[in-house]
Amino acid sequence: MVSVVIPMYNERENARDTLTAVADALRTAGFDYELIPVSDGSTDGTADELSAIATEDPQVRPVVYATNRGRGYALKRGFEQARGEYVASLDADLSYTPDHVVLLVQTLKDDPEVDVAVGSPYMPGGGVEGVSASRLAISKAGNVVLRYSLPEPIHTSTGILRAYRAPVLQSLDLESEGKEIHLEILSKSMALGYRIVEVPSTLRSRKKGTSSFKLKSTASSHILFSVLQRPTAIFGVVGVLLVTVGIITAGYLLGEYLTGSLNPERPLMTVMLLLFLVGVLLLGFAIVAQQLLELQKDVIRLQGDVRRLRAEVGAVEGAAGDDRDA
Repeated sequence: MVSVVIPMYNERENARDTLTAVADALRTAGFDYELIPVSDGSTDGTADELSAIATEDPQVRPVVYATNRGRGYALKRGFEQARGEYVASLDADLSYTPDHVVLLVQTLKDDPEVDVAVGSPYMPGGGVEGVSASRLAISKAGNVVLRYSLPEPIHTSTGILRAYRAPVLQSLDLESEGKEIHLEILSKSMALGYRIVEVPSTLRSRKKGTSSFKLKSTASSHILFSVLQRPTAIFGVVGVLLVTVGIITAGYLLGEYLTGSLNPERPLMTVMLLLFLVGVLLLGFAIVAQQLLELQKDVIRLQGDVRRLRAEVGAVEGAAGDDRDA
């Protein structure tokens, strides 16, 4: 079975067409499936529309709640309800056509060594159609930065188009409630040693409805993620640079002292000391931050092991209960 989780916020005019298109693509591919649209506090009647669709099609299993919590929260709620062997996620506006879901799931089915398949418009072979130049430039630039923040290079790390083996999601203790959940999933999957592959995909502009993209909040969360993932590269480099400039300045002042022309009250003395001290502090911070990052990875691995054990115990208990009922 394939479970497709589709977060929706005020997507009433897209809901029926989207679910119909995804169902048609999965049915044509011969997949047994369920669709899990998640109304993330919609106020335009999306929840009512999903309820109406679900009464017509039992393979549509909506998740509805009253308060808008963000894409990450919506995905987590959908993942919790997913019963499929493979779990995919997709935008409600079909900026990626449903055949992409089929392609990603088929990638997992064809190669048992692959745990996560990521749809990637920015990798070689991928493409973009109809997206404004300004938004495309921002998205590409952000993904370039994030590519060097993750332990493994991913061309498109911020997109929702993905497919997972169910045990992967079951082993992840996800915390994010916004769009940074895509980065959290990749980071924690890499920490647990899961194999991730990118699949060329085509991103298109939305046809109906309004985008929920917010540049300020998205950019700030991604910058914070980059800093937390690569503290040594950021703080360490700046620290080394400041210490180096401080040493060069100290060498210049020493030359001034040896020639007898040094004025102890020159501001450059204070600047030299500040450069050196701040640089050493940043280097120390980078070392401690890197150690904390390694500790966090160990915690993620332990959490993954615990969640996997709980899932196995639950499966055993469920099988035992079925035997008793029989």
